[in-house]
Order: sequence, then C-alpha cells, then structure tokens
Amino acid sequence: MLIRTPRGWELPERQATPEHLVFGRRAALGGTMALGAALVAPRAAAAQSAAAEFPAAVRNLRFSPGRDITGERDATTYNNYYEFGSDKGIHRAAQRLPTRPWTVKVDGLVDRPREYSVDDLLKAMPIEERVYRLRCVEAWSMVVPWTGFPISALLEAVGPQSSAKYLRFETAAMPSVMPGLRQSWYPWPYIEGCTIEEAANELSFLVVGAYGKPLLPQNGAPIRFHQPWKYGFKAGKSLVRISLVAERPKSFWEAIQASEYGFWANVNPEVAHPRWSQASERVLGTGERVPTQIFNGYGEFVAGLYTNLQRERLWA
Repeated sequence: MLIRTPRGWELPERQATPEHLVFGRRAALGGTMALGAALVAPRAAAAQSAAAEFPAAVRNLRFSPGRDITGERDATTYNNYYEFGSDKGIHRAAQRLPTRPWTVKVDGLVDRPREYSVDDLLKAMPIEERVYRLRCVEAWSMVVPWTGFPISALLEAVGPQSSAKYLRFETAAMPSVMPGLRQSWYPWPYIEGCTIEEAANELSFLVVGAYGKPLLPQNGAPIRFHQPWKYGFKAGKSLVRISLVAERPKSFWEAIQASEYGFWANVNPEVAHPRWSQASERVLGTGERVPTQIFNGYGEFVAGLYTNLQRERLWA
C-alpha cells in the first residue's frame, strides 16, 4: 500500500489560484508599467529593452511564506548594499548601476564553463515566481515575490565535476558608480559561498526580478542569489561570477568578523548574535514583531543538509 506523507508546501487543488487570475495579474502589471512609463522620464534604452524582454512568470504555489507580501515600496527603499553606502536609504545612489549589458561567468570545477549574459539566462532557464521570506541578521524581515530560476538548473547546464564542493559568488565592483568601494578597509569584492549540496537544494534560487518586474539595482540587479533559510547577508547581489571550487570560500562578513558572521549563517532564534537577540524580528512595512523560526521556517526542506555537521557552527 502506498503511504503518502504530505509536504508542508503542498496545497489542495481547490486552493490553487485560478489560471485566468494568474495571467490576468501579469497583464495588469504590464498595463501599470506602461502607464508609469508615460508619466515619468524615460530611462536609458538598455534598461527599457531589459524591461520589455522580461518574461512573464507563473507563481510556484508550492512555496508559501505563511505571511503577507511586503509592500513593494518598503522592499525597494530599505536595503543593505554596502557598495553604495552603509545606510538603508541607498536606493537612489544605486540607480547609477548599469544593468545591461551584463554577463555572469560560471567557471572553476565544471565540465562546461561559460559566460552567460543575463538575457541568455532569461531565455534558457526555467523562469518562475516564488514568494520567499527574507530574514536579515539585523532582526528585520520581509516577504518578496521573486522571479528567477533554481540554481540546480544552472548546475545541470555547466556540469559540476566530482571535486567541486562549494560555490563561490562574486558581486560586481564598479568604483565609478559604487561609492562604497572607497571604504578600503572592507575586503572587496563582496564574496559569498555555500556548499554544492546547499546550492542544489530545491529552495536555492537565482533571482532576476521582483514584484513581476526586472530586479532593481538596490535589490541586487540584474541577478542575485537567495537561500531563504539563511540570513540575508548570504545573498550575493549583482553577481558577475559563480565559481565551483574544492575549498570553502571565505565570505565578505566572515573575513571582517568571523565571530559574528559565520560561513553557514542558518537562521536560529535560539542562537543570539553577540550584540542582539535573534528570538524575534521586525516585519518591514508593519513594524510588528513576530517570533523567528528556525531555518526561517524552511526546516522541512533543508534540515537534512546538516545532519552530520553538528560540530560546525551552523548559526551566524
């Protein structure tokens, strides 16, 4: 007899959003974008082209965040991106970032290294929308409808070699448009990393858009990485290189202060940051404080990744 154990992300068919509403929402967004373009000054031609070619993506209903989506304005005007400055209001400065043309080199221990343009990825990868939580190590959080594709699809395309154990993510460093790079005491460029098992997990997502639109510079345009069970600093923004390597990479914040920001950085409400509690978080846009969940509520999907790593410092 087949015994079926339901997963936490599954929904009964009766709760699925009707198809006409899903695609109707996309059409409505397209109309809103067109109206906005008529009311504001036109952007650079490259940016307009990127928006015009941005694919419609159907929402993957398996990944329910269990919370309301954060308002778009809140999610796009309260950001950490130290290349543009250390305060949260860097969204205006970030608009100088050119997002086309843009390429991402995938190299290292792979059979088929390649340099992809972002537009190549938009055409070649299985694009979908996923609504994920994001929990910052600073104890605030938001919920965002990201557009992108699972990193497992990229791994399949490049063919990891058996000696590849980790992925190393490198963020762009453009001094002409990133004033934060003048802070020479930081170990630029911004580097992050994860194990190949973590990267292959179904939740690991390469993000190219949010709220049905191309990703904005302050949110990591044109492509960023997101693993929703980890603290937000693990999500490398504006990626220019993804390398598969045999040795564990040292991440940006780990290089600065390893006692506070470790390599693993999995969310755990019971493990405090050395300077503040992680037991609760402030919800962006509402100011409400809610209890933090272990693995940010995604333990069902990822806890098994760490079964034999009890001696590691798994929490930031």
